[in-house]
Amino acid sequence: MWQTEAYRVFAERLDSVVGGRTAKLFEPLRVQTLGDAIRLVPRRYLRGAEDSHLADLRIGEDAAFIAHVLRVQNHHSRLAVTVGDGTATLDMTFFIPPKTIRWLPGLLMERLHVGAKALFVGKVGQFRNRPQLTHPDFFTLDENNNFVAGAEKNRDLAVVASEAGLIGIYPATSKLRTWAVASTMRLVLDHIGKVPDPLPDDVVGAVDVVALARADLGLDEEPAAGSQLPELATALAWVHKPRSVLEAWLGRQRLVFDEAFGVLATMAYRKQAALAQPAVPRTPAATGILAAFDERLPFELTRGQREVSEQIFADLARGHPMQRLLQGEVGSGKTLVALRAMLAVVDSGGQAVLLAPTEVLAQQHYRTIVGQLGELAHAGGLFDAGVGTGVTLFTGSMTLPDKRQALLRIASGEAGIIVGTHALLNERVRFADLGLVVVDEQHRFGVEQRAALNDKAEARPHVLVMTATPIPRTVAMTVFGDLEVATLRELPAGRSEVTTTLVAEQTNPGWVGRAWQRVVEEVGAGRQAFIVCPQINKSDKSGEAARIVDEESAKIEPRNVTDLFEELTRGPLAGLRVAHLHGQLPPEEKEDVMRRFSAGDIDVLVSTTVIEVGVDVPNASVMVISDADRFGISQLHQLRGRIGRGEHSGLCLLLTKTSAGTPAAERLAAVAATRDGFELAEADLAQRREGDVMGAAQAGIRSSLKLLRVLDHIELIRQTRAIAEDWVVRDPDLAHPGVADAVRQLEEAAAAEWLERS
Repeated sequence: MWQTEAYRVFAERLDSVVGGRTAKLFEPLRVQTLGDAIRLVPRRYLRGAEDSHLADLRIGEDAAFIAHVLRVQNHHSRLAVTVGDGTATLDMTFFIPPKTIRWLPGLLMERLHVGAKALFVGKVGQFRNRPQLTHPDFFTLDENNNFVAGAEKNRDLAVVASEAGLIGIYPATSKLRTWAVASTMRLVLDHIGKVPDPLPDDVVGAVDVVALARADLGLDEEPAAGSQLPELATALAWVHKPRSVLEAWLGRQRLVFDEAFGVLATMAYRKQAALAQPAVPRTPAATGILAAFDERLPFELTRGQREVSEQIFADLARGHPMQRLLQGEVGSGKTLVALRAMLAVVDSGGQAVLLAPTEVLAQQHYRTIVGQLGELAHAGGLFDAGVGTGVTLFTGSMTLPDKRQALLRIASGEAGIIVGTHALLNERVRFADLGLVVVDEQHRFGVEQRAALNDKAEARPHVLVMTATPIPRTVAMTVFGDLEVATLRELPAGRSEVTTTLVAEQTNPGWVGRAWQRVVEEVGAGRQAFIVCPQINKSDKSGEAARIVDEESAKIEPRNVTDLFEELTRGPLAGLRVAHLHGQLPPEEKEDVMRRFSAGDIDVLVSTTVIEVGVDVPNASVMVISDADRFGISQLHQLRGRIGRGEHSGLCLLLTKTSAGTPAAERLAAVAATRDGFELAEADLAQRREGDVMGAAQAGIRSSLKLLRVLDHIELIRQTRAIAEDWVVRDPDLAHPGVADAVRQLEEAAAAEWLERS
């Protein structure tokens, strides 16, 4: 199965080494194999007891030290202990729970009597300007530093803390203490032994360690010039049993590099494989449907739209499939660029598919495309002699007769442009000549879903994936390494200003009433409004429910579409034409609501985030987001992007019941401070880390990354990408067994996630 000894050993289950009972305790930490275990690295380190002195302790740091008990005082509900080691003294406090007050003080005083010697481990706090330890772990020692009988429950602590060098503080659970994790790691390391390094020496040796150290502001000691990352066996020893901070850092950097190299090599090989595939070149006709469409445009394309379109047209004209990511600011015209690409493919006799993540968005795209094409959407079909093409919608909730008709139009080629949801991945869908796949909202689809559409074409189609959420460069390099990136930053002329205001409900409860009054005022001026809630109803567990819930937010019952709709229509918005929208409504009702709102027949739409992307109603000028703390930065930016799309200036009101200074308040302040999506993307990454930012963009990557953090490892990612791309040129057939295992591991994780979501 695995070609290298390292990957064979790492694939072994943890219970084969430590037993089923212990292995079960590691499951909450997502540790099932030996490979998972060795990448469960310490969060921080403390010096071993043999190397620590009380005089050197600093408030806020973890400490392990050996000291003698100098004084013990029983204050009924707490036990005060003072210890010393000849360099300084330190106070400790043990609080006594009421249920144990009859026996616990006596037990502690028996073990920590004056003159007793013990090893203590804990975090140094402060009380009355003096260092103090509260409830430290400890075990008593005899004069030869052997632990005294009766301290067996701290045996793991005794083994770990008494060693020389640094002591790792590992992630732990209520049932699995850090000392037990450390003890288990020693068993795993002994079992693994000096495992042969799976990666080529020149790949590992190509990393500039000094540059990494200079980019790591947390490293005090810089490696010597010419230093290299250690071989894998040494790295494992240095991570779990380091003798110095530098050893621990170098060992960890090697493990992070292995993850980064696996991801970036996989992306490089995917890119190479795509380039090796033949594709039908697609070029627009001088007098075809694209030219006719451009002539009918009532506005000028922006410079960015023209430049990105030319890049895409150049890609489409090549004999290998385009693999391009189109990212852009909210309202920058990505859909228009994509439509022009689809028309270029139709000009060449092919079909184009636009794949949307939700039915609401698919229906919106369908209406927009038909509206923009006008008569060009009804002039014959794909093989008609004149310009024009059929446009077909295909979703899972369509009636059986409608599906059959759509399938026929797709298979016959009558439909040159097909808009749909995941339903298009169904094996029953057949295309006449699929030339281009456009995937909207790329972060909601995995690479395997793109591949499923690729497999439906005789020749591999060109692929254009879009995201309305700007992607930080480090994420783009790591997650979208198999794609060329095109960026739209410029907004079309005519976009209006949008003012964003925080409505702090706890400190200014009257502002909520003013928010509803502003909605009434805007509707009175002939405009429309969105009101967004984080849930459909109180019991909402659907995918539409907001997923970001901070500790403080979790204590607050959020508003929901069902209840707020009733409250507003009976109260502050009585007399207005108000409708509600969410994903659980029947498809025909959802489509009818969006059609009437777009036509201006509805004044206010109370909705979930189904209107987050793609919805274009230029007359909408107000966006009220209730319980805005339940949403992430990118979601808030997307929602705000639904207004200010016409001649009227926009007003976005962020309602929140959370307090200032919380992570949620920081998110809201960031959104209120700027409309620059690229700046907000960096802020989003800094706060959420990359787990949520990556989402399902590349299936398997998110679950495979244990140590790589794109925000923390920018320099390592930059170096590793160059190393991986160079390696693919040198080994195009993936012949090296270690590199093949690294790529295979990631691909298998991707396949597993794809199957779980299918």
